[in-house]
Parts: sequence; C-alpha cells; structure tokens
Amino acid sequence: MTETNLSPTILVDGSSYLFRAYHVPYLQALSTQDGQPTGAITGVLNMIRSLQKEYPRANVVVVFDAKGKTFRNDIYPEYKANRPPMPDDLRSQIAPLHEIIEAMGLPLLVIDDVEADDVIGTLAHQADQKGMETIISTGDKDMAQLVTPHVRLINTMTSTELDEQGVIEKFGVRADQIIDYLALMGDKVDNIPGVEKCGPKTAVKWLTEYKTLEGVIENADKIKGKIGENLRAALSQLPLSYELATIKLDVELDQTVEQILPKPANVEKLTELYTKFELKRLLAELNAGDKTAPSQTSSGEEDEEELSLPMDNIDAEYEIILTSDAFEQWLNKLTGAKLFAFDTETTSVDYMKAQLVGMSFSIEAGKAAYLPLAHDYVGAPEQLNIDDVLVKLKPILESTDIQKIGQNLKYDANVLSHYNIALNGVAFDTMLESYCLNSVATRHNMDALAQKYLDYQTVKFEDIAGKGVKQLTFNQIELEKAAHYAAEDADITLRLHHAIHPKLSKSTSQLAVFNEIEMPLMPVLCAMEQTGVLIDPDLLHEQSDVIGNRLAELEVEAHNIAGKAFNLSSPKQLQEILFEELKIPVIKKTPKGAPSTAEEVLQELALDYPLPKLILEHRGLSKLKSTYTDKLPLMISEKTGRVHTSYHQAVAATGRLSSTDPNLQNIPIRSAEGRKIRQAFIAPEHYKIVAIDYSQIELRIMAHLSQDEGLVNAFSQGRDIHQATAAEIFDVALEEVTSDQRRSAKAINFGLIYGMSAFGLSKQLGIGRKQAQDYMDLYFKRYPGVLTYMEETREKASEQGYVETLFGRRLYLPDIKARNQARKKAAERAAINAPMQGTAADIIKKAMIAVQQWLLEQNDSRIKMTMQVHDELIFEIHQDILDETVDKLVEIMNNAVSLSVPLIAEAGVGENWDQAH
Repeated sequence: MTETNLSPTILVDGSSYLFRAYHVPYLQALSTQDGQPTGAITGVLNMIRSLQKEYPRANVVVVFDAKGKTFRNDIYPEYKANRPPMPDDLRSQIAPLHEIIEAMGLPLLVIDDVEADDVIGTLAHQADQKGMETIISTGDKDMAQLVTPHVRLINTMTSTELDEQGVIEKFGVRADQIIDYLALMGDKVDNIPGVEKCGPKTAVKWLTEYKTLEGVIENADKIKGKIGENLRAALSQLPLSYELATIKLDVELDQTVEQILPKPANVEKLTELYTKFELKRLLAELNAGDKTAPSQTSSGEEDEEELSLPMDNIDAEYEIILTSDAFEQWLNKLTGAKLFAFDTETTSVDYMKAQLVGMSFSIEAGKAAYLPLAHDYVGAPEQLNIDDVLVKLKPILESTDIQKIGQNLKYDANVLSHYNIALNGVAFDTMLESYCLNSVATRHNMDALAQKYLDYQTVKFEDIAGKGVKQLTFNQIELEKAAHYAAEDADITLRLHHAIHPKLSKSTSQLAVFNEIEMPLMPVLCAMEQTGVLIDPDLLHEQSDVIGNRLAELEVEAHNIAGKAFNLSSPKQLQEILFEELKIPVIKKTPKGAPSTAEEVLQELALDYPLPKLILEHRGLSKLKSTYTDKLPLMISEKTGRVHTSYHQAVAATGRLSSTDPNLQNIPIRSAEGRKIRQAFIAPEHYKIVAIDYSQIELRIMAHLSQDEGLVNAFSQGRDIHQATAAEIFDVALEEVTSDQRRSAKAINFGLIYGMSAFGLSKQLGIGRKQAQDYMDLYFKRYPGVLTYMEETREKASEQGYVETLFGRRLYLPDIKARNQARKKAAERAAINAPMQGTAADIIKKAMIAVQQWLLEQNDSRIKMTMQVHDELIFEIHQDILDETVDKLVEIMNNAVSLSVPLIAEAGVGENWDQAH
C-alpha cells in the first residue's frame, strides 16, 4: 500500500500514555465481566482516536517501550532502579492494546534495547531533516528536546501544544538547551543524578547566563553558596547525566519515517477484540461504519461528515416560545399530557440565590421547547411576562395528575418555591433512576448519563457561557444558543427516562428502592433545605480567631523543629523538610515516585516524629477554619437569616446522603474544635435543638443479616454489645470488663464489619499482629454466624458482581475480580461493609419519610426537621410541645423498619447541636 498524502506524521508515545491512563481514577474501575482490566486500554485508544479526529489525514505511528533493560542500563546500572515493578493489572493490558492497535491498521513499533523516546527521536529527526511536519503526542517533558521548526509536541490529556516558543514559555530555556536543563536537575523517578537542590529556577538561571551545560561546568567555581558546592560536587557525574537524558536520534530501524505507513483496518479482528474486551462503544461505532481513522480507507479522502461519530447526529426539533399563541399551544399540550419532561434555567446553581430565566418542556423524544422569561442582554428579543406565564403554569406544575420527569428535580422544586409554586406530580428523576440502577457505573449528571445511555454528547454549559471569571449567567446568553441548550436538556431527560427506566424495572427490588425510598425522599430533602439551620456567627468569628492564633503557634513550632521557615501547606516543601533535611524514612511514594505526604502517611510518622504530628494538627485546624468557622457566617441567607445546605442523593455509592455548602457530614465530633462548631448551630428563641441518633445501627444490621445467635440475643436482651464481646474475648465475667477491654472489643466489633484485617486491627489497638489475629479468632468462635455471613457474602459478590442491602439496593463492585490483589481485597472488604452501610442509609431515609409524613399530618409549624447527618436526625421543636414530640419522633424512628433485633433511637436535647448530641 502506498500513501503519500498523509500529513502530518504523528508519533504517539504509547508508553507515556499507557501509564497516565492507568492512573486515571475513573478508568481504573473498568474491567470485563471476568475481571480483565481495560481502563488503560480504553484511555490509550481514546487518546489515539482523539488524534485521528483532530488530524483526519495524519499518519499516526504508535511507539511503545520494549520489555527489559536498555542501553542506558549498560551505561548506568542504577538507571530507573527506583521505579517499582509494573502492576500486574497494567501489564495484562499491554498485549491486548498492541493487538487492537495493529488491527486498527496503525504502525506499531517496539524496538529492543532502546526506549520509545529513542525510537520517536529517530523518526522525528528523520522527518525534520526532510522538512516533514511532525507532531509528537506525549506527556513526557524530556521530549521537548526534540522540538524544532518542523517538530512540535501535543498532549491530548491536557489539550496543550508546545512549539519552539512554547518550550521557552514553559521551561524558560530553548529546546536545544533542554538536555542541559535535565542533566542539571537530574530525575529522581528515573534515578538520573543531577546537582543536589538544583531545581528548574536554578537550572534556567545558570543556562541563561552560561548558555550550555559545558558553560556551567566551566564556570562552576564562580557560583557561590551551598548550591555552588553542590554543583562542584556533581561535576564528575554531569556528563553521565547529560548522556542519560539525551534521546537517541540514530536508532537502527527496518523502515524510514517515509516508509512507515498505515494498513487497512482488520474489521473482523477488531470486532473480535472489541467484543472480547467489552469495548462496547468502540464496537457500536465499528458496526455503524465509523471511519474516524484514515488507515481504514484506501484513499484517505474521507468527508467531514463521515468522520463524525454516530452520537453527534440526533434528530430534534426545538422551538422557542416567544408569543402568546405559541405559549397557549404548549399550555394545551402540557395540560393534556400524561407525562412531560421539565427543566428550569436560572442565574445560579445556588437554589437560594437562583432567579428564574426560563423553562423547557418535552412531551415526545426529539421535540422540545424553551420558554425564555428573563434574558436581559442588550438586543434580547421581547419575551412573555414572567408573572403572567407563571400564573398559567402554576396549576400544571402543582398538579398531582400530570406527571413530570426531570434531572435533579429537587433543585427545580426549590427554585419554583421562591415563586410560590409547589412542584407536584414528580414521577421520575433520571438522576435517581441511574443511581438506583447502578450507583458506580457513571456519574449521574446529565452529560455523563447522555454519554453512557444514549451515546450522545450534550451541549455543555461552558460551550455557550464560557469559563472562569468571564462566564455569563444564563440571562446574558444569546437566545438562540440558550434555547437549544435548554430544550436539549428537556429532550435528553425524556430520552434518558425511556432508556434507563426499562433497565431499572427488570429488578423489582431496585425499582422498589427507587419508588419507595429515593423518590419519596426528594420532597423531604426539599423541605429541609428550604427550612435551613440557624447559626451563631459571633461564636464562629471568635473560634476563627482562636484557631488562627493556634495555627500561628504551630507554624513557629514547625519552623523550630525544621530549623528553617517553610510553607506548611506545600507538599513539595514538606517533602524536602521531612525526607531530605530531617532524614525521616520514606514509607510510601506517589504514583510519580515522590515521597508521599498524604494524611495516612503523616499519621503513621506522627507516632514517632513530632513534625508530622504538628503538620496534621495544622491541616485539621486550617480545614476547619476555611470550611466552617470562616465560611459559615458568609453563607447566611439574606432572605431567611439561615444557612441552607444542599443534600445529594446520587453521590455516595452506598446510598448515604452527602451535603455541600456547607458539608454537614464532615464536622468532627470528637475534637473540641469540632464540638465548638456544632455549638454554633443554635435553636431559635423558645425552641430546643433535638438530635435523635440510631444506636449501633450497623452492628444491629449485622446481627439481622448474619442471624448469629450470640449477637441477636445480646441485642434482644438489651446488653452492652461491646461489653459482651469483651467478656467473651478476654474470658472475664461481664461485670469485670475494664474500660480498656471494652474499647478493644468496640474496635473489633466495628473493625470486622468494615473488613479490617489482623494487621489493621493490630495497628489500631497497638498490639502485635498475632495477638490481633487471636482476638479475631476468638470473636468468630463466639459469633460463628458472622464469619459464615462474611464468607457467603464474599462468594456471592464474586459470583454476581454486586451485593444488596436489606431492601434491595444493589451495590456493584467493579474490582471484585480484579487481577490487582490490592484492589480485589478492597472490593472484598466493601462487599462485607456495603450491605450494612447501605441498609443503614436506607433505614434513615425510610425514617425521614415516615417522620415527614407525620409532620405533614400534624401541620404544626412548631416542629421542623432541619438536618440529617450520618445516622442522626436533627430537629427544632418548640419548648411547649417538647416532651411529647420527642417521644413520638423516637417511636417513629424505632418503628421505621422491622429487624430481628430492636432498632433503638436515642434523643438528646439542648440549646445547640453539640448539647443535643
């Protein structure tokens, strides 16, 4: 096959993108049903196809590293010695990826004894000599040394491009100085020696003054200070560093860059491979005749239209409602409809601040309308009067007979409440349909759902509004663009319902979770959000001052220990202080090979070293100050004088609620500072804060699910479960159990239901691993039903790929068959814990629904449910009706569900949340 019209030549650094794709979190979860990982395969193929779409007539050549050592290891045996071995679940994806690339017809090069960089360097040099336009697709900074007037770099993951000027702007040196730059700095990941403490700024400074590495070496005696000493100490190694950093330009290849050309795609082989590795999207496009790659044709003369993916073509008729006649026609349609999709467009994502700009409606797929009400940019067309429109829409929106579909309709309901419209007849919410179908399959926003279930790319808000500080609010967006975006929202919502609900309906238990828990909960959360909570800003201001003073003290103490000033919030500076200056041992590294300063690492180091302990305290206080004590007073609504959080139903995989602005779930309860924040959540005059919390709910759920006789009896008899466990494990009488023994038993009780190993238990209790294992053995001897349940649950999870809560919520475990043992073990631990966490989530949700139903029946404004945090509900109750109301609420929560052990809700009362807890 001869093709001379392919341009530019694109040299893909397959190895660079393979590792980067492997570390993308959402790709890591991808695997086939039999456990073969496919995330890295998917990531690299997405990158290649992105290039093919952007450069439809390019000659794409893919280059990978070969197995084994290279000539650089012969020069310097320690080269890349610090790199950990390739993970098994990444290694297993290389051969399939190579096979797919070859089946696509793309040239694939893997050359022994050299790295992919050297092969790419050789081909780029050949192309440059012939004046051929060449693009190197990579994320590797070392490749910048190859940039010339004809060669540039592109990074598809960050959508950045580097030409000669771009190299100067990014690195501060020219492309022909990059090798000198790399040699001076060295590379800890590749174990290339450089000048100690020579970072980018120093390297740029020296090369600006002395031009080359040779010039720096010749003038080494002129450079003063500690860095000058470091330079002079490194002089003997710098030539080696230069050689190791230099990409070869003369690798012996069987073909020249002009001879390496694509072949026709092997559609039969691709079909087999896409099917085998469950690459459904690619398979669908292949079957639809996708021609994104020039290598799949003999002429390389494809039409622009042929290059489009199927998802970009969707039949739709969208209308803008600007006249009274058009509005009346749509009113008639909506009044006569049994079901329609509905969406609001507003000025803010904050439902308390949002002002209505327009609404969109769709009754049948592909047909939708946008009703603009408040576009006020210069030159905006005249729109219908918002007050008149809302008067006519109110009966439809409040009707319980006319059913509505939406995407996150809780937000729309909150916005409409500001206009005295109570949204009723909410039958389906596509966000919740997706969440109940599979909470971990995708994110549950409209863009992600459209991509997954419709294979369709929606118009993004940033596409029409811009980004950053210049982003327009919806009322400022040109009507034609706004109308398409808004009408598409309604149209796609309707299509998503038709796509997802039939899948959901195949499981009666999942459908029941949607119909009986998640949908009834939505108006409960709406009411809580609109009620909000009352806070004391003065108390928070005082606490901010106290925390600020303590942070300053901690900073001084940390500087004294380190012997120098540094930024406590800078991971890079902290790495230098801990591991280079203080020589504290490195116990974990980041994916890029740098010493980790993550929370769990510092917690372990804090047991033996004072500085990590100070850093942890500083981090915790800084977070409290920025997230709560400084921020909460700023979040008080001008309308209500209260703080209004947003509850999220479709975030946590287990079914737990989360909240933002503020995040109520993460206010610490064990620290004095956290309790002080809770003290700022106060009751209005003549009211009390009441907090009702389920006692040991997950252990009670374990007793019910395992039906272990010992656990069931202990709870049924009202015994202290931790004391009972301690008596069994330590072989003492119940009344002789010490507080330390009870604490250990509590750690065991909760640790085991979270899947904790003997190693984890030994760390938590500060005992030997053998002793921890002995404790676990005694526990399972006392409660054999728990062990049986755990073993059966793991087995079931492995067989079906998911576990279920008591009420049928499915919790999928994508890594349960992963080849990577760490991920597989984590999935097995989740399989044990998820049914309990998920069941606890379902119970508190059912309790909220039951409580709200009772509140509606009472119709008494003196009782308000204000917050939900973990297993706790918080209320404001007038002091005149306090006792009888608390008794009734406890009764409702105790009877929210029926278990084989008692469900116990415990109430606390106080002037503030902390007192009530």
